[in-house]
Amino acid sequence: MALDAAKGINNGEPSLHAAWMGAVAPEAGEAVTHVGAGTGYYTAILQMLVLPSGTVTAFEIDERLADLARRNLAPMEGVTVVNGNATAQPLPKSDVIYVNAGVAAPPVDWLDALNPGGRLILPWRPSEDIAQTVLIKAEAGGFTVTPLMRAWFIPCVGASGEVKPLKLPDSPAAVRALRSIWRTTDRTPDDTALAVYRDVWFSSEKLEGGG
Repeated sequence: MALDAAKGINNGEPSLHAAWMGAVAPEAGEAVTHVGAGTGYYTAILQMLVLPSGTVTAFEIDERLADLARRNLAPMEGVTVVNGNATAQPLPKSDVIYVNAGVAAPPVDWLDALNPGGRLILPWRPSEDIAQTVLIKAEAGGFTVTPLMRAWFIPCVGASGEVKPLKLPDSPAAVRALRSIWRTTDRTPDDTALAVYRDVWFSSEKLEGGG
């Protein structure tokens, strides 16, 4: 269903979101951040999954869509809609961060916002050839990465074309080798690096002790 046909924004594929929600597995009482909430359809489902005491903070950069989401979600307790750019402000501490816009590299602030054991799911879109869902988990000692299904989303303002890569995978198939992501302040990119950006880099090396 089109939300803004001129911008290519639609409500997304329900079967894809069902798979994503199964992968991040929101639990009762958890705190969820939804980036790119649109009119709030999937925000509402996320909130249902964390009842009775969980919360969802939904970011939507488009003012019209944010207003619609706020209206649609008004009957639900524990939901906050923010009309703003989720790449330009700190996110609340979260057990789940659910991103509905194509990301070249996740902002460091998103990694920092994850609670221990937290999960970040996003459509990784570092180039025209690569459109891959990745699941990032905050583990002891760092962050694991699991490549999932392919996924195409509109670009995430502030985390897509604005983010310039220093290195990219040499083929779409190479993304299946992703195993961890690192802050460049924590570890210098080495010969395991598949993609490198200013602040973060993706590695083929499994995190020691990670899931």
